[in-house]
Formats: sequence, C-alpha cells, structure tokens
Amino acid sequence: MQTLKIEDTPNPQKSYTLVDWQGGYKSLTQEFDYWIDDIEGQIPPELQGTLFRNGPGLLDINGQPIHHPFDGDGMISRISFVNGRAHFRNRFVRTEGYLAEQQAGKILYRGVFGTQKPGGWLANIFDFKMKNIANTNVIYWGDKLLALWEAAEPHSLDPHTLETLGKENFHGVLSSGEAFGAHPRFDPSCNQDGGAPCLVNFSIKPGLSTTITIFELNPDGEVVRKQTHSIPGFCFIHDFVITPNYCIFWQNPVTFNPIPFALGIRGAGECIKFQQNQPTRIIVIPRHPGETKVRTLETQSGFVFHHANAFEAGEEIIIDSICYASFPEVEPESDFREVNFATLPPGQLWRFHLHLETGKVRQQMIDSRCCEFPSINPQLVGRKYQYLYLGAAHGETGNAPLQALVKIDLDSGARQLWSAAPHGFTGEPIFVPRTDAKQEDDGWVLVLVYDATHHRSDLVILDARDFNQGAIARLHLKHHIPYGLHGNFTPKVLALNI
Repeated sequence: MQTLKIEDTPNPQKSYTLVDWQGGYKSLTQEFDYWIDDIEGQIPPELQGTLFRNGPGLLDINGQPIHHPFDGDGMISRISFVNGRAHFRNRFVRTEGYLAEQQAGKILYRGVFGTQKPGGWLANIFDFKMKNIANTNVIYWGDKLLALWEAAEPHSLDPHTLETLGKENFHGVLSSGEAFGAHPRFDPSCNQDGGAPCLVNFSIKPGLSTTITIFELNPDGEVVRKQTHSIPGFCFIHDFVITPNYCIFWQNPVTFNPIPFALGIRGAGECIKFQQNQPTRIIVIPRHPGETKVRTLETQSGFVFHHANAFEAGEEIIIDSICYASFPEVEPESDFREVNFATLPPGQLWRFHLHLETGKVRQQMIDSRCCEFPSINPQLVGRKYQYLYLGAAHGETGNAPLQALVKIDLDSGARQLWSAAPHGFTGEPIFVPRTDAKQEDDGWVLVLVYDATHHRSDLVILDARDFNQGAIARLHLKHHIPYGLHGNFTPKVLALNI
C-alpha cells in the first residue's frame, strides 16, 4: 500500500524567521483581567458573545523546561464581546498537578510527550502517573465551561471568573480518571432527539486492541447515549467526524512500544512510530443504538490529526481532512523550538469518498498549501457545506509555521488568503455566524495572532465573506498568549460586571 503523495517542495523564500516564531513559545505566568482598549479598526457591534481559547500557558516549571508544548499546563483565555467592546481574562486551570508543581517549584510529573522528572531514568522508571493538564480544548455546553484533555476527565470552570471548580464526571457517567476526548463535535440537529442539538464526543483506551467509547450529550449536558466498541490494534486518535448517522475515526498506521516508557527512558509519545507500509484504516460506527455493524475501510498510508467535516452524499460518506505523509515523531533529546520546518511533511487538505457497501475509498487533494486547524460554520457540522477556513502557511509550497488564514470555496475552488507575515503567526480560526445570517459565510472569523515585533498577541477579526478587505479590527492585548490549541465561541456574554 503506497502512502499519500504529499507535496513537500521547499519554499525557496522564507516568510518568517525562527527567532520570531520562537517568541510565541515563552511562558505566560501572569493572569490578567482588563478591557481591551488598544484597537485598530472597529469591533462589529453585532458581534456579541464569548470566545474561549485553551492551550499550554507554561513551557517551563520554575525555569525547568518541558520537553514538548503538549505537556504544558492548560491556560484558558476568554474574550467577551458586548456593545462594540471586548474584555480579556486568562486563568490557569488549577489541576492537582499544576497546584503541586507550583508549590514545589519543580517538575513532579512525567509528560506524555517526553517531559521527564529530574533525576534521569531512575527517577522515572515504572512511574505511569500522568498529570491531567487540561490544555487541549475548552467548550461551553449545558451551562458548564469545561477544559478538556483527552487522556482524562474534564475540569469544570466558572464561566464568569474562570475559577476551577473540580473534575466533571457527568453525574457519575465517567469514573475517576476515565478519558473524555478533547475534540467533540456539535451536531446542530440530532435525528434521535427530534432535531435538538447534541454534543458528540469519544474516548479511547489503547492497547493491543483499542476500546472506543462514544458519548452523546443533550443541551442540558446529560449523557443520553453511550456505546462502546473494541477495535483490533493500537489507535492514536485525536479527532473524529460525525454525520447524522455515523461517527468516523481514522486509525492511523502507528505502533506503540511501551518498554522505553516503562523503563523511564522515554515519554509515551516518543514511543509511537509511524508504519509507512501499513494502510490507514477508517472506522465507521453507526450513531443509532439499534445499528451495531461497524465497518472498517482502508486507504493509503498517512497521518491525520484533524478533520474539517463529513457529510453523507447518496451511498457515500465524504470527509475532508488535514493529512500528513507521516507522523511527525517526537524525538528524544530534541528542542521543539529548534524545529527545521523544511524537513517535515506539511499538513495538506484532502477529500475522501467512502463507499460503505463496496468498501472502496477514493481520495483527492483539495489544496497543497501547508495548513491546519480547519473551521466551518457550526450549523453545517455533519452536513454538506461550501466554505472552509484554515490556518495556513504564507507560501504556497513547502512546510512552514502558520502565518495566514485561507478561505476555500469547495464548490468553485476559489481561494482567499489573509496573511500576518512576516512577523505574525496564526492559530486556529473560529467562524462566528451572524445571528440573522442568510448565507453560509455570513459572519466573522476570529483568530489569535502572535506579533513577534511587539511580543504580544492580537485578536484579529475578519469578515468571513471577504478576506481581501483585510482585518476589520485588530485587538492588541497587553501581553502574548503562548501558541494555543483549540477553543470555541458561544453567543452568551460570559464575564463579570459586563
């Protein structure tokens, strides 16, 4: 089975410097609470609600560096929009591990992606206790704000103060330490609930065979459906997609050797190896409890962290995903700030056509530009859609940090690019529809941009219909926010004294 033919032509002229990019990977130790007054342009007065972001706020513990940013303690950033103004607040999630390490002033826990306790292998051998770092996503659902980390249960936060309230087990559905994924999907109209919205999420328990558990929550935050399936082989799954009738998972072709991890030599993430000669498996699980047939299809070898969307079209399921030629393995003794982008495969946008009856998979590349963090209109999750927004490299070819946003019209193939290069670095775009929107792209795209020139972050607002007019508004924060992972927007204004 051949691998996906990912284009990796190096960009002949860099749009960035490594020193500029590295500035976004410095810890932010302070917690802020202020109105944003330094603004270029104007915040649309119709933009009302709250943007939540999550990501590693600390890249070191009292000067002791962590090995990989994915091991950093979760920090929630909140920007509330009301009457043409914006208010910022950030706060670390007070997990058990965060509190213990802050009190001790040193690293006390091993990290999944290679962070080790000081003292070498003798200090780490047979220590399997991982710190719940709550750093991957943040969602507002059922009137609860939840910080998510896919290897354990969520932490519940006060949505107004961001105070950590404790772990969330959904009225006993989750046992202590049970996983609840960090990449839920929000079904805007669930067939099984009379058209009411629902949250769909999953967890995995990997091993020689992997247990996949699917949860569906109603608007009150109650788990109304739960199903569990055993899948042959080891699964490393961060994201998935849904349609009205299915949940679809990518079983990336990787293996896990636990011995170096058990002996305290390597982190768990450093023990994952990509198998280039093995196919990628696609697992299709019906959402309806009465249907139990799980289908497994195969496609060419590749690695997927994130999917854009999926929808049903006749006898096919169509899925748009960000694909890599191989898994970017975490190397021991490496420094994540010294990455050579040109040597790594870029993420690129591919479309897959799954025919469930024949088991055949067709695939085609949609865009060869290096890209990540896809975002769509939330009302079209699991449905046919036209517009896709992505974080992207400034250049058309090669691998590079994300410095731009690209809008793709999937029907016409038209592209629009907005770039923050050479000194700006983008994160995940969030599409926010207008309340009275008549068209799919009638709304705004919000994105945090690290400005290396001023070592601060900006919240940039773009008109989702037309990137070519440039930013509607740039909200200059008083500080930087370390490069984050995921977040969400709610139309509710959640902040004190507003």
